[in-house]
Amino acid sequence: MARADMTPNISKEALPAQGSATTIETTDMTHKITKKIVSYKVLTKEDAEPAKQEPEQPSLESMNENLTRPEVLLGSTYKIKTPQSEHALYITINDMILNQGTPHEERRPYEIFINSKNMEHFQWVLALTRLISAVFRKGGDACFLVEEMKAVFDPHGGYFKKGGVFMPSLVAEIGHAIESHLKHIGMIKPEKMTDHQKQFLDEKRKEFEAAHGESEGQAFPEKAVLCNKCSTKAMVLMDGCMTCLNCGESKCG
Repeated sequence: MARADMTPNISKEALPAQGSATTIETTDMTHKITKKIVSYKVLTKEDAEPAKQEPEQPSLESMNENLTRPEVLLGSTYKIKTPQSEHALYITINDMILNQGTPHEERRPYEIFINSKNMEHFQWVLALTRLISAVFRKGGDACFLVEEMKAVFDPHGGYFKKGGVFMPSLVAEIGHAIESHLKHIGMIKPEKMTDHQKQFLDEKRKEFEAAHGESEGQAFPEKAVLCNKCSTKAMVLMDGCMTCLNCGESKCG
């Protein structure tokens, strides 16, 4: 009786020889590999999903000379009345709103104008406003202008404002007006006294007025002298130490 051959019929061409390149016939789900397999990796769902792209950070606006001036700007006007002239000066500073409507919104000065009926200082005042406006539009920290202008002294002498504040020159008072504006928009952080310092100065003032009489209709005692720190006539001698009743400056530390 003939014996059936149970050996499976496998083509020799389908089996790769040892050490030879691996070859796989391609179908709809396979790919032909012509090189040796040296490593492999099992793909997971995370690998199959496309990588999530982080949202791009919006570019923030900053003040620079290439910004186009809007049709409307926010501004503030400050009045300066000096004993040197019967006419007042009006200082207008216009601001540009950067990054409007975002958490990074900020207000920065863009231009300055000074107007007065007094034409005596017209030439240099016009030149000053153009230079300051150019510095504003250039960008960066423009706060240095304040200290530079406040340090200008008039060779003919300065003057005292209401409240005993000494102004060494008209330019210095313009610098004070710019400082007030930069504090208003948050570019300069004002130095605030603590409640303890305020209470201490109030007690010192009461002691001084009790010994030398009250200051009638004046912000500070009549015998007060000029404070070099705040330029206010508010420094008095108390307990053998010169103390400013306006800013708290003391010669004794």
